[in-house]
Amino acid sequence: MNKYYLSLLFPGILTLNMQASAQNSKTKFIDQANMDLSVKPGDDFYTYASGTWIKNNPVPAKETRWGSFNVLRDFNINAVRSILEEAEKNTGAPAGSVEKRVGDFYTAGMDSMRIEKLGFTPIKADLTRIGKINSLTGILDEAAFMRTTGIGNPFFGAYVGQDRKNVTKNIPQLSQGGTTLPDRDYYLKNDARSLKVQEAYKNYIKTLFTLTGTPESEAQKHASTIFNFEKELASLQMSRVEMRDPHKTYNKFTVTDFNRVTPAINWSVLLPKMKISGQDTILVNVPKFFSGLNSLLSSTPVKDLKTYLEWNVLKNSAAYLSSPFVEANFAFTQILTGQKVQTPRWQRMSSLTDNNIGELLGQLYVKKYFKPQAKARMQELIENLRKAYEIRIKNIDWMSDPTKEKALAKLHAFNTKIGYPDKWKSYEGLQISRTSFFQNLRNADTWAYNEMVKQLGKPVDRSRWGMTPPTVNAYYSPVMNEIVFPAGILQFPFFDPNADDAVNYGGIGAVIGHEMSHGFDDSGSQYDKDGNLRNWWTEEDLTKFKAKTKALGEQFDSYTVLDTIHVNGKLTMGENIGDLGGLNAAYEAFKMTKQGQSNEKIDGFTPDQRFFLSWAQVWRGNILAETAAQFILTDPHSPGEYRTIGAPVNMDAWYKAFNVQEGDKLYKKPEDRIRIW
Repeated sequence: MNKYYLSLLFPGILTLNMQASAQNSKTKFIDQANMDLSVKPGDDFYTYASGTWIKNNPVPAKETRWGSFNVLRDFNINAVRSILEEAEKNTGAPAGSVEKRVGDFYTAGMDSMRIEKLGFTPIKADLTRIGKINSLTGILDEAAFMRTTGIGNPFFGAYVGQDRKNVTKNIPQLSQGGTTLPDRDYYLKNDARSLKVQEAYKNYIKTLFTLTGTPESEAQKHASTIFNFEKELASLQMSRVEMRDPHKTYNKFTVTDFNRVTPAINWSVLLPKMKISGQDTILVNVPKFFSGLNSLLSSTPVKDLKTYLEWNVLKNSAAYLSSPFVEANFAFTQILTGQKVQTPRWQRMSSLTDNNIGELLGQLYVKKYFKPQAKARMQELIENLRKAYEIRIKNIDWMSDPTKEKALAKLHAFNTKIGYPDKWKSYEGLQISRTSFFQNLRNADTWAYNEMVKQLGKPVDRSRWGMTPPTVNAYYSPVMNEIVFPAGILQFPFFDPNADDAVNYGGIGAVIGHEMSHGFDDSGSQYDKDGNLRNWWTEEDLTKFKAKTKALGEQFDSYTVLDTIHVNGKLTMGENIGDLGGLNAAYEAFKMTKQGQSNEKIDGFTPDQRFFLSWAQVWRGNILAETAAQFILTDPHSPGEYRTIGAPVNMDAWYKAFNVQEGDKLYKKPEDRIRIW
C-alpha cells in the first residue's frame, strides 16, 4: 500500500508482536501503583496517570523509546522467536510449505558465520557493474535495474497505486526522493543537531566505502560528493507539511508531456525498463522536484553519479553484510536516535521475516495465537463506535445538513478489516534458500516489486492489507475508505476480554474512533465515500472546519518537546484530529454501556475516570532526546505526553471526571475547548 495514503495510529511499530495471554479477572487494569497521585490531574494529567511507571521504566539500552507499545513488542517478540525457532528446527517440513519457507528465511538470517565469511561479496557484482558505466543513459538504465531487483531506489520514488481521483484504477506514480537522511531539513539546516548528523553521515559514507577497499582519501571525497548531491535533491523536495495536501501532490501527466518536463530523462524508454509498460499516463507528486532533478543529472559528472549509485548499493546493504558493515550502520543510527546498544540479531531477523514474508509468518501466528472471540468482539465494538460517530455527526452544531448527509454516507461506507486477510499472499515464485540470507532479501524485494507492477491493468484489489497480522498498530486508508486492525493490537492495554468497558473503550475504542476520524481529518476529509479525492463540503462548512483545525494546530504548537523545539501543529494535524475525534466518539459509545451509565467505582476510580486513565496509559513512555528531535521533523504523531492531554483538555467530561477547575494548569475555558467531531 502506498505510504502517502496510510494513516497510522503509531509510528515505527511495524515489527512483530504477538497477542498476550488474557489477564485474569483480578488484574488491576488501572493500577494506582503506576500513577503519581501527588500530582493534580488538572495540572499534569500525564504524570498523574503514569508518573511512577515512567520513573520506573527508563529506555532500555537496545531501544530508542519505551512505552506501552514497546512493552507489548518486547513481551511478545519472544513468543515470535519461539515460532521462528520451531520452524527453523522443523527440517522435515514439506518443500514449499509455510513452515519450511519461514524457517529457511529465518535460519539464513541467523547464520552469522556464513555471513561473516562472505564480507561484502554479495554486492561486489553490483559495484563492478556500476563501475563500467560511461554515460547518463547508462546511469538511468542502472537506476531502473536497481529498482526492479531490490538493490535500491536512487534519484526518486516510483510505485503503482490507486489513482486518487479514480480509485478503481491503478496508475504508475513518481515521487520525490533520492536522499538518505530522515528528512530534507537535516541537509538544509545548520543548527548544532543538524550539523552533528551531517558530519556523522559523511563519516558513515566514508567508512562504508573504505570497507570495500576504497582508499581513505578517495572515500572522503566520495562522502562530500554524495552529501552535496543529496543536499541538492533535498532543496528540491517539498516539506512534509506541504505534502499533507493531497491536491498539491496530485499532478497527472501524459508520458509524452512529462518527457518535456525532464528532457534528460526519456520516460517512454525508462518506464518499460522499470517493468511499467503500456502506460500513457502517470501521476507525479512534486513536478518541480523532477524538473530540478533533470537539471542536476545534466550538470553532474557521470563519475559522480556513479559514486551516488554505488552509495545506494552500500547503504541499502550494510545492515545485512558482515559485522564491520553492520557496526558502521549502527554507529550512524546511534547518532540519529541515541540508541545505546545494537538490537539482538534474533530480534532483527524476526522483524525482517515479518517485513518480507509477513503473510507467511502471519499464518503461523493466527493459527496459534489469534482467537475468533477477539474478532467477534472487535466487530461489535466497531459497530458501536460507528453508531456513536453517527450520533455525533448528527449533533454537530457548526455543520449544515447537506454536508452532514455526505459525512454520514462516508461513515456508513467504511470498510473494516480485523485480524488478518481473508486471502493470504502465496508469494508464488519467491525463492527462499536456507543458506543465502542476502539473496533471500533481494529475492523478496524483487518479488514485491513485480507483485506491485502486476497490479497495472487489473481491478483494484480491495482485499489487500497494508500491515501484517502480528503488527501492533492500526490504519486508515483514504483511497480505500477502510479502517484496519491487525491481530497484534487486540491485547492489553488496548483490549482485554476480561477488562471492564471503561478500559476497553478508553483503549481499543479510542483506537477505532481514531482511525474513523482519519476519514474526517484535514487530509482524509478531502476524499469521498468511495475514496476519490473530491470535495463534498459546502464552502461555508469547510471554512468553519478549517478554523477549528487551525485552533487545534495552535494548541499543539504551544507544546515544548526539547529546549526550544515545539510540536509541529501542522505536521501532526491529522493525528491530533484523529485523537480528538476518536476519544470523543469512544466516550459517546462508552456512555451507551451499562458501566458508562453507572457511578460504580473499581479500584478506587469511577467509570469515567477509568475511561480517561485507560487512554492515558496507552501513551505513557520515555524517549531518547535524539529520537525525540528526529520525530519532530519526521513523525506526523505528537509525542505521547501531548497525545495524553491533547484531546481530554477539550472534553467537558474529563473536567467533570477529575474535578478540573479554573486555575489548574491544563484548564481551558468552555468556550475555548475545541470541538470538531
